Amino acid sequence: MSLTKALTWTAAAGAVLALIGCAQAPIPVAQNFEYTSQYKVRSAGHWELVARDVAAQTRAMLGSAGVAGNVPLHVVAPVNPSSFDLGFRDFLITQLVHDGAVVRTDPASALAVTYSTQVVRHNSDRPHFIPGMFTMLAGGLAAAYGLRLEHVDTKIAAGLGLAVGLDFANSINSGGPTNTELILTTTVTRDGQYVARKTDVYYLENVDTPLFMRPSYYRTVNMKVVSQ
Repeated sequence: MSLTKALTWTAAAGAVLALIGCAQAPIPVAQNFEYTSQYKVRSAGHWELVARDVAAQTRAMLGSAGVAGNVPLHVVAPVNPSSFDLGFRDFLITQLVHDGAVVRTDPASALAVTYSTQVVRHNSDRPHFIPGMFTMLAGGLAAAYGLRLEHVDTKIAAGLGLAVGLDFANSINSGGPTNTELILTTTVTRDGQYVARKTDVYYLENVDTPLFMRPSYYRTVNMKVVSQ
């Protein structure tokens, strides 16, 4: 083997070892999840839309579990409800009745429909824009109409740029991600056994948080502040 080849192989081996060394970390590295979208609840009208979705999915899950459509349901009133709890229960009952479900005012001989909420507050920064649906669509099609005389690279770049702009506009119109989220879980039980259950997560405007908090929480907080 010539000296030149020996030096080349030595350099290549060193590069490989360096890459292997760089690939090793003392702790796991951070990585983003795949792109997802999440609705933001911003009005009482949105509460109704959430109730519609919950009613439809609950009935579908009951059907998958072999529960007949005429089995009576009773929507249990939550203890110490928030403003959202009260409104959501009314919307849910209305939608179930509208869909043809048998909803009883008393729990006797009925499946119990309960729901619980948890407000989650994050202290970390919320990135306002993540390329998503429009960007992926444009990237997959690699099409940019109206640029027929341009080079293909320019067309693709322009198409992706337009898609990013659409994504950004869509995010702006929703108000962007916030530090506050709502976990909403709906459960159907019979004789202490889970029959159907679903959990959804929504963004909340930070200033709307009191609408989703139970009154006792604020009484506890106020007492702590006064005692200081």
